Amino acid sequence: MQPSLFLSCAQGVEPLLGAELRQLLGAAARVDEARGGVAVGAPSADALKLLAMRANLESRLAQRVLWLVASAPYRGEDDLYALGRGVRWADWITPRDTLRVDVTAQRSPLKSLNFAALRIKDAVCDVMREATGARPSVDTQRPDLGLVLHLSADHASLYVDTSGEALFKRGWREDKGEAPLKETLAAAMLAAAGWQGRADDGPLLDPVCGAGTIAIEAAQIACGVAPGLARRFAFEKLAPFRATQRDWQQLREAARARVHAPAVPVFAGDVSFRMTDFATRNAERAGVGHAIQFKTADALQRPAPAERGTLMLNPPYGERIEPKGSRGARTAPAAREGFEGGAEAADFFARLASHWKRGYAGWTAWVLSPDMKLPQAMRLKESRRTVMWNGPIECRLFRFDLVAGSMREPPPGGGA
Repeated sequence: MQPSLFLSCAQGVEPLLGAELRQLLGAAARVDEARGGVAVGAPSADALKLLAMRANLESRLAQRVLWLVASAPYRGEDDLYALGRGVRWADWITPRDTLRVDVTAQRSPLKSLNFAALRIKDAVCDVMREATGARPSVDTQRPDLGLVLHLSADHASLYVDTSGEALFKRGWREDKGEAPLKETLAAAMLAAAGWQGRADDGPLLDPVCGAGTIAIEAAQIACGVAPGLARRFAFEKLAPFRATQRDWQQLREAARARVHAPAVPVFAGDVSFRMTDFATRNAERAGVGHAIQFKTADALQRPAPAERGTLMLNPPYGERIEPKGSRGARTAPAAREGFEGGAEAADFFARLASHWKRGYAGWTAWVLSPDMKLPQAMRLKESRRTVMWNGPIECRLFRFDLVAGSMREPPPGGGA
């Protein structure tokens, strides 16, 4: 079987990930977009190891880098056991190591995915016992060998997880707040907008930054910081990669050498002092505290920090959208599920659009929302809408080109 990788990503991000990987991995990699991710091939296993290491270190959009070790049609659990027995597991781990098997499925006829995982585990342990006289144990928290079994209606694919923890865990987040945005989704928003931290891109502002994820991703891009530079990966403990330690060290050293002063400024802030403090500490741990100008301010009052630039935001609802100094009962933070029927949220977005009209002409705004009626609530005409998934929630990334007089006329009879 020709060695290959599969880099998983959020639904809708596949074309962005494909473009990223073609740029990162170069002509040596065969990159093919598929549902739920991107397949990457190479002419040899050694070449594929280098691609796997580089993708783990450099990809901002992938969730995991998976190494395909077996693939075949199946009809039942016995076929899965045979699939697992066809791999030389002693080439990957020793009996002292631990493993875990995760299963994903689409239209699989099997009644129990847990039993499917058990059959793969049995196969690995039996192969190891026959080869070495001992078997590895299971560790569901921090395994040395993570396996992912994907089942379609009639085909099974078995992967080794070279990432370990999901790649959105960059290694810097400690302060989260409510409903934190995943780093990979923030990176996808920036990629969809074409913002690459170059001087020509202009400054970026997130006026409702929460824990600072969008601003930190933007600042790392502007400073050339590889997203995986502050964390470790599962492949570092796997036997096939032991001979590549020098190559891995060179990749990390080259990534460190590319870090530079930001080409453009990044601005961020929140109406909540607590969230601005969270975001500031996160940025410092991410190594870009110097590259972001944080300010506790009401998004409805904050003036534009530059003549032109990009607004990028994932708006919250509830307490953190109330103007500073507001009186009366405060609503509890709501889940980011949309604001259909929410008068307070609709009023916030109408006032935000009015503020942008007055003070942000020449800027481009990108707003992530699960509510398809957001442009109507803001009385702005979007120039683009991109489908993105925030976990299980289907969203749209709306683009608004802000010019003076861009507000829509209110509908007959008033309303938002």
